[in-house]
Amino acid sequence: MEQRKENRPARGPGLLATVAYFVGVAALVAVISVVIPPSATSEETPPSPTTTTASVVATTVTPKQVQAPSFASEEPIADAAERILPSVVQIQTTTGIGSGVIFDSDGLIVTAAHVVDEEQEVRIRFYDGEQVVGRVLGADTAEDIAVIEVDRTGLPAAEFVFEKPRVGQLAIAVGSPWGLQSTVTAGIISAVDQANCDARGVCVSMVQTDAAINPGNSGGALVDRYGRVVGINVSIFSLSGANDGVGFAVPSEIVMDVANRIVAGLPLDYAYLGVRSQDVEIGQAGAAILEVVPGTAAAEAGLEVGDVVISLDGVPIRGAGDLAAQVRAHRPDDTAELVILRDGEEITLEVTFGVRPDDLN
Repeated sequence: MEQRKENRPARGPGLLATVAYFVGVAALVAVISVVIPPSATSEETPPSPTTTTASVVATTVTPKQVQAPSFASEEPIADAAERILPSVVQIQTTTGIGSGVIFDSDGLIVTAAHVVDEEQEVRIRFYDGEQVVGRVLGADTAEDIAVIEVDRTGLPAAEFVFEKPRVGQLAIAVGSPWGLQSTVTAGIISAVDQANCDARGVCVSMVQTDAAINPGNSGGALVDRYGRVVGINVSIFSLSGANDGVGFAVPSEIVMDVANRIVAGLPLDYAYLGVRSQDVEIGQAGAAILEVVPGTAAAEAGLEVGDVVISLDGVPIRGAGDLAAQVRAHRPDDTAELVILRDGEEITLEVTFGVRPDDLN
């Protein structure tokens, strides 16, 4: 039976369905809106992001990164929680509650874009109970990442790790589910490079986990056994509207790339391949090319209608959504290897991505 997908947006009523994008808990929790699942046919890039203006800091922030401790802890979840909890904040908006993670000690917080929605100011509650007003610097709605600035220094910044997590490793989610600040849940990394597509057909490569995350966890941290952030929690796949053991987080590498661009006031532009594709219905999994736009990166690389893309930079492509997500993980002018099947023969092509045209936004 086909499963429907559901978004749990920050605001607005609707019916119960499946993938829940969750901002958090308002005085009355909004019911879930039904959306039509995206078509199997997908362009490889999402629409343009939205940004807000504020006192943009023209610097690049490099989050702390440390080597994993060599010792084996008897209570790794408790130890990880102790390290990350001071860095996770609660975000209160006019209609709901979400979570955020301090990534720079001079007052910069990263969260999910749908937590702040279009608000310019939000209220931040720190782990020590102090509350301040935060200004939204900007948001990338395609990646679902936003940055908030507060007038505080000396904050406990989280440690981020950019290495791809291993499937099966310990995963710990920290945030404010249902408004319950500083809640810790644990599970494992269920999958990596998982294409998560919304109702618009926008596909992003995610880390999947079975750690319990619920409305209010959005924007919070997904960390490893050492308390290092491997991703920012943004959504769940659910038939009930609450945790069903399938959650998604934006990988740390993408989070910091987007956050640094917002902080520096740089354009949030997207890589563009220039194809229309669909899932392969029979035989080899992959993305079947239906159209190659003349003059684009795909055309220059030699892609042809009928080719089946089976990997991009070593990441398996299982369908059109995977192709869209992996292209989205790149920036314009990045070079990547595409492995395709053409007339039963495996061929490797090199592609240099272009910039998504304005008329496709």
